[in-house]
Order: sequence, then C-alpha cells, then structure tokens
Amino acid sequence: MDVTSPARGGARGRNPRGQGERLREDIVSAAIRLLDELADDQALSLRAVAREIGIAATSVYIHFADRDALVLAALERFHRELVQAIDQAEAGSADPVAKLRARILLLGTWVQRHPGLYKVLHESTLNQRTAMSFKQELTERTTAAVQRCMDAGLAPADDAATVSLDLRAAVHGTVSMRVNQPDLPWPPLEEQIERFLTKLVGVAPTSPSPRRPEETQSPLT
Repeated sequence: MDVTSPARGGARGRNPRGQGERLREDIVSAAIRLLDELADDQALSLRAVAREIGIAATSVYIHFADRDALVLAALERFHRELVQAIDQAEAGSADPVAKLRARILLLGTWVQRHPGLYKVLHESTLNQRTAMSFKQELTERTTAAVQRCMDAGLAPADDAATVSLDLRAAVHGTVSMRVNQPDLPWPPLEEQIERFLTKLVGVAPTSPSPRRPEETQSPLT
C-alpha cells in the first residue's frame, strides 16, 4: 500500500474524453496523501487537493460535493487496500494462529507507517459523525480468524465475536497510544501482540517467551 501516487503539483492537461474516472481516482489518491500528512480531516481543503495534482478546484467539485464526501472516499479506498494487504499477509501460513498473528501484526505495522491516516480513520470528527460501514469488513474477518483458531482446537472454545472485540480493543488501544504517546518506553509491537493473543484469545505462546512485566515497566506505573 503506497500512499504516494502521481507526482505532486504542476499543471496537468485536461483529461481526454472518457477519463473522468481516472481523474476521480487521482483526486482520491491526493486526498489520501494529504490526510496522512495532516492527520486531521478538518485541515483538508478541496483547494489543497486540487493544487496537489495541478487541477482547478472546480474539477474536484465535479466529483465530490464537499470535503466529507472526498474524505469518505479516500478512507474507504485505503481501508480496502489495508484489508487486501492483511489478507495477503495471513495467506503465507496454513496455521490458523500464525494467520491471526500475521493479520494483527500487519495492522499494527500499517499504523506505524501511516499514523495520520489511522487518526482520521478512527479518531477524526468525521468518524464521530458518520457511520463508516466499510470498516465492518475488517471486524468480520478478524472474528473469522479467531473462530478458525477455536475450530482447530488451538484456542479455547468461546464466543468468537466477543473474543475478537477484546483483541481488537487491545490492539487499537496500543497502536493509538503509540501514535499519541510515542515517547513512552514501548516494547516491540510483536511482543505486545503475542501477549494479547495468549491472554485474550488463549493460544499457546511462542518461544522465546515475551518479556516479563518488570522488564517492560512503564514510568507511569
């Protein structure tokens, strides 16, 4: 998933007849780049998006009625790319636990690469005002991944949706804190995810064992 795309700025010629959809995708790509930099949907302007790809602001309005419509389109496309990347990450193993681990780790490393997009996707004013139904797909796939671990006898039988919710709450909590409090003495993300999988899902820990609590004690405790 690369949020960079056609070169910034500079005038561009009129799209040939029938290429309106291509321009729309270029506008969405520019919005994704800017949102990742700004980390705030309210700071994005349609004029800034137009400047980013060298078109007139009126050309943006032809495709998007307002900023909210453009931000939603940008988040939906990037979320779709994230889901695809996660699916590819878990496809590298046949073991249900390894698949779940790869899924959660990919999500965490994605946030480390794109903290601005994460904040807009989950912490923005638009997120509070609008039901982003497309995010449900990731929820359902994580629940299915947890269920596969249970079905294979690799995790205790339980309500997969509840366990998945606990797991996602823990993961989102740690990635959000890493974004907003980066100076805390964070342990490796892999170690935290391993503890979440062990304590919340009930899978067997991998070797070597994660650090003991006293080795990762925060100055806040």
